[in-house]
Amino acid sequence: MITATAVGKFSPSAIPEDSCFAALRSRGYRIYLLGQSLANAGTWMQSIAQDWLVLRLTNSATAVGLTMAFQFLPILLLGVHGGLLADRLPKRRVLLATQSANAVLAATLAALTISAEINVTQVYAFALLSGLVFVVDAPTRQAFVSEVVSPQQLRGAVSLNAAVFQSTRLVGPALAGLLIETAGTGWAFAANALCYLGPTVGLLRLRGTDLRPAVPAPREADAVRAALRYVRARPRVACAILLVGVVGTLGLNYPVVLTAMASTTFHGGAGKYAVFNIALAIGSVCGALLAAAGMHTRLRLIVLTAALFGLAQVCAAAAPDLAAFLALLLLMGLTNVAFQAIANSSVQMWVEPAMRGRVMGLYMLVFAGGTPVGAPIIGAVTNSFGPRVGMAVCGLAPMIAAIAVVLVKLRAARLYPVSL
Repeated sequence: MITATAVGKFSPSAIPEDSCFAALRSRGYRIYLLGQSLANAGTWMQSIAQDWLVLRLTNSATAVGLTMAFQFLPILLLGVHGGLLADRLPKRRVLLATQSANAVLAATLAALTISAEINVTQVYAFALLSGLVFVVDAPTRQAFVSEVVSPQQLRGAVSLNAAVFQSTRLVGPALAGLLIETAGTGWAFAANALCYLGPTVGLLRLRGTDLRPAVPAPREADAVRAALRYVRARPRVACAILLVGVVGTLGLNYPVVLTAMASTTFHGGAGKYAVFNIALAIGSVCGALLAAAGMHTRLRLIVLTAALFGLAQVCAAAAPDLAAFLALLLLMGLTNVAFQAIANSSVQMWVEPAMRGRVMGLYMLVFAGGTPVGAPIIGAVTNSFGPRVGMAVCGLAPMIAAIAVVLVKLRAARLYPVSL
């Protein structure tokens, strides 16, 4: 029995090393995670507010898709180069710069929206600028986790990051919906700007003893090509990244559809859109914890969760009523985040520290860089055939990609003896 005295004496050092929460033993990771939690809540507020603002300005799902395309276009063009910076520069300094840049962008967008000077072209521009920051920020954040935990704690840390990120999805959309309905969309952007104080303060509080900095990568003429050759020589890494790329291009563009599902299929407003995201978040937290508890890094788990994620979306597209749709959103959240957490942590653990930034830059390139291609397609399908068809297309992509990876692996089994 756990007594009040035992609870009072609890400390992070009491967490067993083999626990999925073992990363919390690290002071540096606890500080980093706390700061990122606040920033993540603001990110969800920004995402909800931005999607809703574009829909209100244009009444077009295609425009929402274009906004996502502008936001992720830079990672498509420059993703590996951002990872190269993560390998060469001190990651904490890079993150301080990117968090500050994001705060300035959010504050400017808030001022324009609150003053009613905003138009959709300006939103596209801010999405593009945010994407440029994301090019450097995303691979640096991915690789920085390995500097605040031990190698044995990395899998759990990545999964806990996913769990916290999705937990803030419970708070962010709810606050965004409340602010949009009561004060206006601009105040959601303003709240996001304030949230960036969290990671900034957290990064400044980290001590030298909290970090395990990787050796900076040496300058080389063909660093990007070296990363591509490195991945190509490791079949399971290549298969995981290829699967992540296909899923990211089409499977993860359901936010384009959800705005239309909320406004047309279920005849709601920003509040209902926020409820959809909260349902996704509840499932996502469960998926992240499930991924953290399962400490195996196997390609077969990545393939299985991708296929189940696609199947959940196809079923959600055919949901007969709101209750069934919300239940399937829970399943979508669970399978999606389990897939992302397992794929992310597996790729990081399968590569050497000196290459981690570049490989994760490539990972983020295919994961988020496909959005400029996929988002307009899903937006156009949704506009032309309705949100249910748009969501079905989002779901079919992961299912087909998972089947294709299995077939390729079976066919190449003699050349690449890697167990699924």
